[in-house]
Order: sequence, then structure tokens, then C-alpha cells
Amino acid sequence: MPQEISLSDVKNLVGTEVGISDWITVSQETINNFAGATDDHQFIHTDPVRAAAETPFGGTIAHGFLSLSLLSAMNYNCLPRVREQTMGINYGFDKVRFMTPVKSGAKVRGRFTMAEARFRGAGMLMVTYDVTVDIEGERKPALTANWLTIIQFDPKDRPADA
Repeated sequence: MPQEISLSDVKNLVGTEVGISDWITVSQETINNFAGATDDHQFIHTDPVRAAAETPFGGTIAHGFLSLSLLSAMNYNCLPRVREQTMGINYGFDKVRFMTPVKSGAKVRGRFTMAEARFRGAGMLMVTYDVTVDIEGERKPALTANWLTIIQFDPKDRPADA
């Protein structure tokens, strides 16, 4: 996938896998920092000894929302930048499913398929991605999601055929 594309190239990518990110290690420190930021200190995330003794996971696991929040870093790591983009906006999710817990120390990566791209207003392109977050060595993914983003651009840059 090229590092940079134009607005007029986007429609040709609908239905294709547009990026696979590098692996990201989800360390206990990352999990603890997320717990502090969200005030979610449930022992299954923050107490390795108790989590090993009292859960089927063998230790702590990442918050599902931590795994989801890593999509931004994964996006920047692997998706081509739209040349005319002035700003990107996280619009939301139509569907998120947490499938497999991410154990502390595991590596995850994102796989992005462009499901839809449609122009909204004079200077916005809404792009929907079907995303899967893989866990290294696991058969099932950590999560799947339908992620809606908005690419903002100067209206003078809108393709004539859009």
C-alpha cells in the first residue's frame, strides 16, 4: 500500500484490505497506565498474582477498551495518508465485539479493510473500516469492529466525480 494517496484514489480501495499494522506489545505497565487513566482497577487487569490464582487467564488481561484504543496507533502505523486531508476525526463505531482476552505481554496488530467511503458535505469523506485486532499466536482475534472515521479536506480539493 502506498504511503500517500489522493482523495480520488480512495473509492478504488473499498472492499480491499488497506493495511496491517506492526505488532504492539501490551505490557503490564501499559495496562496499569490505562487503569489509572480510566479508573478501572479491577484485579483481572492490575493484580498479576490474584489474576493468576482466580481467573482462567493465567495472569492479568488488558481492558477491552485498551485493545480498542490501540486502533489509533495501528491506523497511523499502516494506513496510507490522504494527501488532501487537513484533519482526521474519529466518528465512532457501529459494532465492536471483544472476542479473546489480550494477556499481559501479548502482541496485537490491526488489520484494516475499507468497507465504505462516501463524501459528506463539501469537505468531508466518511470512511468505514472493518477492523480485526489479531493476537500473536492466537487463533481468534482480540476484537472485531466497524470503525467510522472522517477525513476533512478543503472543499476546493473535492474530486470532480465525487
